[in-house]
Amino acid sequence: MPPAAPDQLRRANTALVVRTLRDAGPSSRTSLARRTGLAKATVGAIVGELSERAVVVEGDASSQGRGRPSRPVELAAGSVLGLGLEVNVDYVAAALVDLAATRVLTTTRQVPDGADALETLVELALEVADQAPGRIVGAHLAVPGLVERDHATVALAPNLGWTGTRPGDVLAEALGVTVLVDNDANLAAVAESTHGAAQQSVSTLYITGTVGIGAGIVQDGRLVRGSGFAGEVGHMPIGDLGRRCACGRQGCWETTVGLRAALAAVGMRASGTPMERAAKVAARAETDADVATALDVLGAQLGHGLATLCTVLDPEVIVLGGYFQPLAPWILRSAQDVVHRRLPAAHHQRPDVRVGALGIEAAALGAAEQALTDVLEGYVAL
Repeated sequence: MPPAAPDQLRRANTALVVRTLRDAGPSSRTSLARRTGLAKATVGAIVGELSERAVVVEGDASSQGRGRPSRPVELAAGSVLGLGLEVNVDYVAAALVDLAATRVLTTTRQVPDGADALETLVELALEVADQAPGRIVGAHLAVPGLVERDHATVALAPNLGWTGTRPGDVLAEALGVTVLVDNDANLAAVAESTHGAAQQSVSTLYITGTVGIGAGIVQDGRLVRGSGFAGEVGHMPIGDLGRRCACGRQGCWETTVGLRAALAAVGMRASGTPMERAAKVAARAETDADVATALDVLGAQLGHGLATLCTVLDPEVIVLGGYFQPLAPWILRSAQDVVHRRLPAAHHQRPDVRVGALGIEAAALGAAEQALTDVLEGYVAL
């Protein structure tokens, strides 16, 4: 293998120092050299360059025993940012995350009746970019649908009515930064595995509940993509065969456990984002036994689909995100009971079914994290 070019080596070493600060927190130059395996002089030069660019800051010198006092180095809050965006049928979301994995900003906005969701997102993205305290170095968009390997083309997003659409191009023109595209459940799974309910899990199955149902699969810290479209579980043919899905077929799982199906099951019509509507259902369930019973049935239907997925994927942890979170007190137990009952053998590991910790903005947060990947891996210079 030929040696790396000097600029590639410099980017790789810089990224290594940044990742080390991200994982370990404030560290002295000596500690950074020890953790990275780089020479002290190399670390010193990198820290100096990053300090000039306001990527890191240095604290007051402190004496730790013998020798010269050390000055702790840490990543500057809000200096370098990843922008995460999400578009869905009736809401859009945005998030800013800095190099230290700090959530600088998260926000969600309802798409007005009759409005174009992408236009609403462009407006929100521009507002968030204007509020950014630092430099946005990349952006990712989360979409509820099939995304091609080019991370630009949405092959199919039936609930949005998109086929062969390139929404990232529209956002890139408005923002002046490249916007890559990925599936919303994939990005939410990354966020929950990194910062949320599935931290330390070896294998995670994340289920996102919005108008549609999707899944993200994380194994040993990496997304499982199959040939590119893994995780489209909402269209498994295990739902009510009498119900037509937005994809045009009958009996998809999301026709039984998606948000619209849940609202129909409890006889409610509600406005707002999926989380807001689910919260209204939860409030009714506290005083209405019929609503509580309907949600228990919904949980069982959710469990049947999860059991099917578990026999194939064998996850350690299942995380329920999106609208399932406010309804957890009424659906979690019945879903887990069905999963455990329907697994094929008594010795089969029983997955832990958990509620997501990051809310409806999980996909946008995961998108923001992914937007920093090229910097953290050294493909893009700071």
